[in-house]
Amino acid sequence: MTGELTGTAALVRLALRRDRWLIPAWVGFFVAIATFSATATVDLYPDESSRIAAANTINSTAALVALYGPIYDPTSLGALAMIKMTAVYAALLSVLMVILVVRHTRAEEETGRLELVGAGVVGRAAPLAAALLVVGGASALMGLLAAAGLAGAGLPISGSLVFGAGWAATGLCFAAVAAVAAQATTGGRAANGLGFMVIALAYMARAIGDLAEAGPGWLSWLSPIGWNQQIRAFAGDRWSVLVLPLAATALLMPASFALRRRRDLGSGLLRDQPGPAVGRLSSPIGLAWRLQRPLLLAWTAGSALLAFVMGSIAHNVAGLLDSPGMAKIIQQLGGEQGLTDAFLAAELGLFSTIVAAYGISAVARLGTEESAGHAEAVLATASPRIPWAASHWLLALAGVAWLLLVAGVTTGLGHALAVGDSSQVLRITVAALARIPAAWVLVGLVVAVWGVWPHATAVGWGAYAAFIVVAEFGQLWGLPRWVMDFSPFTHSPVLPGPDAKLAGIVWLTMVAGALLAGGSAAFRHRDLAG
Repeated sequence: MTGELTGTAALVRLALRRDRWLIPAWVGFFVAIATFSATATVDLYPDESSRIAAANTINSTAALVALYGPIYDPTSLGALAMIKMTAVYAALLSVLMVILVVRHTRAEEETGRLELVGAGVVGRAAPLAAALLVVGGASALMGLLAAAGLAGAGLPISGSLVFGAGWAATGLCFAAVAAVAAQATTGGRAANGLGFMVIALAYMARAIGDLAEAGPGWLSWLSPIGWNQQIRAFAGDRWSVLVLPLAATALLMPASFALRRRRDLGSGLLRDQPGPAVGRLSSPIGLAWRLQRPLLLAWTAGSALLAFVMGSIAHNVAGLLDSPGMAKIIQQLGGEQGLTDAFLAAELGLFSTIVAAYGISAVARLGTEESAGHAEAVLATASPRIPWAASHWLLALAGVAWLLLVAGVTTGLGHALAVGDSSQVLRITVAALARIPAAWVLVGLVVAVWGVWPHATAVGWGAYAAFIVVAEFGQLWGLPRWVMDFSPFTHSPVLPGPDAKLAGIVWLTMVAGALLAGGSAAFRHRDLAG
């Protein structure tokens, strides 16, 4: 095994260089989210009675328990502050770890770069070992910085440490899951899809288990995300539960190395099925749709489920904010209806940022197709460059619009069923559609970067993280308005609600169009990247 690890250190340095912007940006984002969640909760619930009331409201609402999990200590400020962080953001963190592992293993193998690297003095297991070391280090760093941020926000040190350890262990566990998925499939997207499916199943198992009347059911104990909750940071600090994700990691990592030794380079344990003898695709848009369809269908199902749950709990938000002083704020927002609209607007804003990630992922397929040599094969036919590129970014734009339409309809349906008012469906759907242009700007940005510099499409993910941080925390940090204006999400109309400014829709659409046109023109005049 020692010989198989030859060159691991060099590959670690290479991976760190490739991710020198990506990893710090995302680690900083997650740490900032956790820290400011703690800070904001201190202001919202300043005394124990307000915390108990909010915790009881959450624990008595099945939809909230399914989405976030229960609060095990209603008197704990930390348990209330971290209610989203232990389930929702633990799942998002896991998604990041899956992407990073696949990026440095199966994706490299799919493009042929790993074969080139392997021709040197590099052991067979070195790429996988390097990926796991880098991602494991990122998980540990994120957990450590999150613990420091929570302690700095005034939460108990012991709870902050166990929370950070839970995040680190969960990220490490799903990194091991991704390592196994990378050996099972033959493509990077398939490996990511398999990893995401495991995360979704883990989240669903935790949600079902947490709804058990006698406490967390057995399904919660089968889920790594459920394990993170059962650590119970700030509500008992059960360090012993960390044994579960660490044990799972200890089993999965050796399994991934064993599977790597049993397969040839470029192959997978799950073999691709041969297609029909005669092809049925006659246009670039047909090919692009065939490539993009599985990703869009998966996102559609996830968006519909999450949006329906969020819409069904929107009317309960006023009951979560009954601390001293909040009644006045609620009244200034327009009473309970005003607060409900503010909550719906915030959730639709969250959906637009999540859907923008789909847009980036979908349009990044241009770079993948080009680097893999598939674009050269297509363009060697009668297919012009611009229609080929447009086939992918048009589907990305249409996919973004479709997902926000689905989110708007299902959010409105959930809210309408909860309050008994069918008019809410159209009202909330329109509010969701108003968020489309902001996500389109991210698609246009990736196309522009790809058109000029095809190997730098990861810049889109860095810009995405920066835009989210600026939009979410710009006012809290007191950033100048001109800095906040760089984020397209700050220009989306705040709907539903009164006095929404609609001019941003026009400007965002124009910016997106300019970026798409510029990127397509740049691609037309440059050589194909190898």
